Amino acid sequence: MGKRQLHLNAFLMGVGHHESAWRHPETDPSAIGDVRHFQNLAKIAERGRLDSVFLADGVQVMGDVRHSAPGVFEPLTLLTALATVTDHIGLIATASTGFSEPYNLARWFSSLDHISGGRAGWNIVTSAGDRSAQNFNADAATDHQRRYERAAEFVEVATALWDSWEDDALGADKSTGVFADPDKVHEINHRGREFRVRGPLNSPRGPQGHPLLVQAGSSEDGKAFAARYAEAVFTAQQTAQEARNFYRDLKSRLANHGREPESLKVLPGIVPVLGPTESAARKNARELDELIIPVRALRQLTELIGVDLTRHPLDEPLPPLPPVAQINGAKSRFELVRGLAEREKLTLRQLLGRLGGGRGHLVVAGTPEQIADHIETWFTSGAADGFNVMPPLLPAGLADFVDQVVPILRERGLFRTEYAGHTLREHYGLSRPANRFARAELSVV
Repeated sequence: MGKRQLHLNAFLMGVGHHESAWRHPETDPSAIGDVRHFQNLAKIAERGRLDSVFLADGVQVMGDVRHSAPGVFEPLTLLTALATVTDHIGLIATASTGFSEPYNLARWFSSLDHISGGRAGWNIVTSAGDRSAQNFNADAATDHQRRYERAAEFVEVATALWDSWEDDALGADKSTGVFADPDKVHEINHRGREFRVRGPLNSPRGPQGHPLLVQAGSSEDGKAFAARYAEAVFTAQQTAQEARNFYRDLKSRLANHGREPESLKVLPGIVPVLGPTESAARKNARELDELIIPVRALRQLTELIGVDLTRHPLDEPLPPLPPVAQINGAKSRFELVRGLAEREKLTLRQLLGRLGGGRGHLVVAGTPEQIADHIETWFTSGAADGFNVMPPLLPAGLADFVDQVVPILRERGLFRTEYAGHTLREHYGLSRPANRFARAELSVV
């Protein structure tokens, strides 16, 4: 087995992950509606030989439109456009099991996998917010545990649909007139608590078999789900020890499902604020924080943790928060925010500043060498298999990371110089899933 290698994913969000990115002199807010902006970002990430690019998504207007820019593009549509200007980089889209149907979603990701030549990945989310639910014929979000139960059945149906065509089912033999072998195209006939799906999918099996399955929940339900299904996990931790604890916990659960530790990659988020010196980097971070609009940040924090803080004084510590068992939203992010505030005894204003860069993901300000040191330390100490890179400004922050940090990681033997394969699964060192319907070859005695 070769030396263990880092995995780096570029998380693309508007003109940067810092909530005040759109106000910064280096960004162009109008770019959020320009597909060429995102195509350029994908090209930069591919130039750095990063594993993948990732698009988050929501099905509501987030926060306060008076002070922030909404999302514009639906991720799968946008990633199809990115596929046309790139050749190798993986393309990961967020799609909700709460507000989709398995058949539609399986078609979408199968299409992206075919169009991109095997580079599709699905970030599986369950959608927690009441406002999202109110856009889909409901008054409130479903209970946390029930959301994960639906998600598990959803994934079972989607993967069965991706397997409904065996790899050699499509023959298209002009001489015989046989387009496909009907014995190798299967109805799945699923009847469960949430879904009834006959199948088969009206798309042959994709180049990867299944798109890469990604997950981002870190609650107990989320970790149980990830151990069963996920091949990459995007997570948020503020300290190396918290990250190591999460890493060990999650990896230890895989054996219960007959899986090896290497079959799942753990990728914490990192917001790298770069500068030629440490003081310059910290100055860059302060300048971004000074552009934060508190009323907007408060509304975003309220949505992030599911507790209304909009009337709480900015210069006082957080009020007593309810136990996590009473939170029906993103439980792991709630616990992260509460832990950060209590551990560092932050006022609400200070907390908003700490969260402004990455909504709970770790902000690291420093020189390229210091950013590389941080990545290497977490990677070699059992805290991460790689990182979900969240540049505070786009495109400049991504270009700086690719041109200044990636070369250092290569010099240290931690990151690839060229792609070893074409598919996203190959980038992550993962095998192509066997088709559940394919019959084993009979041996001849």
